[in-house]
Amino acid sequence: MNYMVETKGLSKRFGNETAVKNLELKIPKGEVYGFLGPNGAGKTTTIRMLLGLMKPTSGSIHIFNQDLTKEKISILKKVGSLVENPSYYPHLTAYENLEALRKILGVPKKRIYEVLETVRLTDVAHKKVKGYSLGMKQRLVIAASLLNEPQLLILDEPTNGLDPSGIIEIRDLIKRLPSEYGMTVLISSHLLSEIDQIATSVGIISRGKMIFQDTIETMREHAQIKISLKSSNSHRAYQSLLTKGKQVDYKDGLIYLDDQSDEDVAEVVNSLVHDGFSIYRVEEEKRSLEDIFLQMTSKEDVK
Repeated sequence: MNYMVETKGLSKRFGNETAVKNLELKIPKGEVYGFLGPNGAGKTTTIRMLLGLMKPTSGSIHIFNQDLTKEKISILKKVGSLVENPSYYPHLTAYENLEALRKILGVPKKRIYEVLETVRLTDVAHKKVKGYSLGMKQRLVIAASLLNEPQLLILDEPTNGLDPSGIIEIRDLIKRLPSEYGMTVLISSHLLSEIDQIATSVGIISRGKMIFQDTIETMREHAQIKISLKSSNSHRAYQSLLTKGKQVDYKDGLIYLDDQSDEDVAEVVNSLVHDGFSIYRVEEEKRSLEDIFLQMTSKEDVK
């Protein structure tokens, strides 16, 4: 597979503390890659190493199939980023902010209008930024990161502090970038519901270690499916199933079957009907991405 970003054994230590440990990051071309983890898991440290802002203790980073330590300048010319606290001049307009940056980057003036259109700020291009909403300011910062026409865009917690409408604005923008502009996007977040709606691939980091990396659909397939069953006398039905060696749990008037095949569920239902119990309902409990994430990270914490 063609990876836009690939790390091998990437580690970062601060004294006796290991912030990132043997990270094997693999970001496919043209994907929105969700980099998930609780605060302090090592996401920002990893991103700073990817951007050459921090030197790894060990391991390697390849972006565009090039070694970052050897081709840093040529690589970063094709990378856009939004990391931690974005900066802009509130007393200037959006256009003036982008013009100041454009001169540094040496890109054509037409790029200002192109990126303003991309982030849908054309109508307020000549309005001072201090009058912008927080969501509009965040879109302006993303516009700035797009000025150099990056092939890779790295966004660290881009929806932090935004209200629901601002989150929707940023989410819709990010989802358009791969299909409309051919970009690969790495977005880090601890807002799991947001990643669920944006990303196509996901990597979960916990205590500096990668504990899962694949598509979101594959992640859901790995989740344990829970079936709940309610009968005419659920507690007695539960006891009856236990005597027959069935793997079941009981809570709040419901019988739970963990990770059972369709055949296993049918066998449980037939057994209860045969023993004279009426079955009122059988339901599959659908776990959210957040439930799966918490399940994975809690297992990591136990180790």
